[in-house]
Amino acid sequence: MHNYQRIRDLREDADMTQKEVAEKLYLHLTQYRRYECGESELPMNIAISIANLYHVSLDYIAGLSNSKRGLTESELNPVETQLLIEFHTLSPINQGRLLERLTVLSEQSCI
Repeated sequence: MHNYQRIRDLREDADMTQKEVAEKLYLHLTQYRRYECGESELPMNIAISIANLYHVSLDYIAGLSNSKRGLTESELNPVETQLLIEFHTLSPINQGRLLERLTVLSEQSCI
């Protein structure tokens, strides 16, 4: 699902009009409509404002997670936190390699 579909769904779930959301985000209605229709790319600062408005994670808006709330740091133990920090320092290629290795290790632990 694209982020423009997610922001439309969030607005509809909140029973808000495009005009109401545009006003809350200090945007012209036309510009907000472009974001919601996928005609303009959603800038990070607007995505953050939308996430705050609907109390959802940026990962949800970006389509990286289906969990609206996301995880907070307090919900992670120190090892999980360190894994995420290290993971985000890797290049996309190395992130993929790490995920492949984790899958192999996970499969081996089930044997």
